[in-house]
Amino acid sequence: MKRVGIEVSIAIAEAAALAEVEVVSAYPITPQTHIVEHLAELVANGELNAEFITVESEHTAMSAALGASLAGARAFTSTSSQGLALMNEIVYITSSMRAPVVMALANRSLSAPISIWNDHSDVMNERDTGWISIFANNGQEAYDLTFMAFKIGEHPNVLLPVMINFDGFILTHVIEPVWMFDKEEVKDFLPPYEHPYKLDVDRPTSHGPVGLPDIYTEAKKQQEEAIRNSRKIIDAVWDEFAERFGRRYRAVEEYYADDAEIVLLTQGSVTEAAQVVVDEMRKRGKKWGVVELRLWRPFPFEDLKKVLCNNNIKCVVVLDRAISFGGQLGIVMSEVRSALYHEKNKPMVVGVTAGLGGRDIRFDEYVKMYEIGEKCLKEEKEPDKVIIVGLRE
Repeated sequence: MKRVGIEVSIAIAEAAALAEVEVVSAYPITPQTHIVEHLAELVANGELNAEFITVESEHTAMSAALGASLAGARAFTSTSSQGLALMNEIVYITSSMRAPVVMALANRSLSAPISIWNDHSDVMNERDTGWISIFANNGQEAYDLTFMAFKIGEHPNVLLPVMINFDGFILTHVIEPVWMFDKEEVKDFLPPYEHPYKLDVDRPTSHGPVGLPDIYTEAKKQQEEAIRNSRKIIDAVWDEFAERFGRRYRAVEEYYADDAEIVLLTQGSVTEAAQVVVDEMRKRGKKWGVVELRLWRPFPFEDLKKVLCNNNIKCVVVLDRAISFGGQLGIVMSEVRSALYHEKNKPMVVGVTAGLGGRDIRFDEYVKMYEIGEKCLKEEKEPDKVIIVGLRE
């Protein structure tokens, strides 16, 4: 293992290569293109023994990855924003057909107006597609989680696709120090992929045939049970990774939440920015903390309750980086409020939205989020709508 300064997109590509991915299907879209460009270089230079498929659209990219995975190949792809939206049909099919494709999703705003910058509208659009969905907040996490995504998704008790979310530009194009593994370390951690029901002319099987009304409901129930049960394997892989390499990953991460009265719930790279704010404001006597929601699907209900429903936390301010148009609450905020609904010691849940379309969230705007929570506590009233922070007057 060695520590190097590397662009996060390149680090993810190197992770896929070290995992000995066998098929890469690729179509360019900003800001994920550096990932597949680097994989193309590795294949062309003979450093990676894989099929690199240049396709005509993102829809085809996911189709190719799906076919490769069902044929028994370790498959990888990457996309962003409108590319993911175009993939959408096959994204649903990939999880339904239990193909453990790994996708690096460089989170980017959805058009219109056209925006190549970061928010979480693309991944929130895929919430119910049946994929395991995990957030990274820095380059090291994006690198580590790529390896673990293969091990999780390919486990015979899971067999589900996994998307790793990391913020476009904020992470994709930034050079960070990353501890990188050598081949022997990865080979020992990640076994070869073997789909137990792969396409085989000598052992014909059916994948995704017509689902008549008398079987469709049962098929969807089985898929729902599969993603819920995947949590056991996710935790087991995270535990093994911690034992081997010393870095611990959890579904819900805490930062000064044990004695905080107000916490900000975050996903992605804003987490570390919020932690800086907490460090400074604690010097000024504010008992604030941060709770990071790393695992998006399957949703970590019990973990969240354990962290948030203690005797100290009076208010959780949920930071959404996408809008649910025409709805009353934010997407993540509604999930959190629903998860805590029956809890006796639940905190007040307040929703804020910020950072849309790549707009920077300033230090004073993070402070304002906490102050919104303080105001709601003082008035003893949860707002009936999400508050947009940083909106120009």
